[in-house]
Amino acid sequence: MTARVEIYTTDYCGYCTRAKALLAGKGVQFTEYRAGDDYEKRREMIQRSHGGYTYPQVFINGRHAGGSDEIHDLDRAGQLDALLAESGLAEVVENQQKTGKVA
Repeated sequence: MTARVEIYTTDYCGYCTRAKALLAGKGVQFTEYRAGDDYEKRREMIQRSHGGYTYPQVFINGRHAGGSDEIHDLDRAGQLDALLAESGLAEVVENQQKTGKVA
């Protein structure tokens, strides 16, 4: 199992293009939310990223990884591949611990 990756983007965004190219170059499948003209998606992005309002905003297994610069920094530090190799199981367990519910 591999990581669940989500990215919030907007049109005509060079940083978005760079982030998506990095992920695609690693063979990562991701869900893209085009939030530029979608008020609800933008609000969701800002809330999930604890105030991050620039594009893109990247989430790996539900955890905020930052924007394009941050994921490139993680890649240069040799940490991105490890995050991408984690399964989404950690996210499920974390959510169960928060809610006290077991699926």
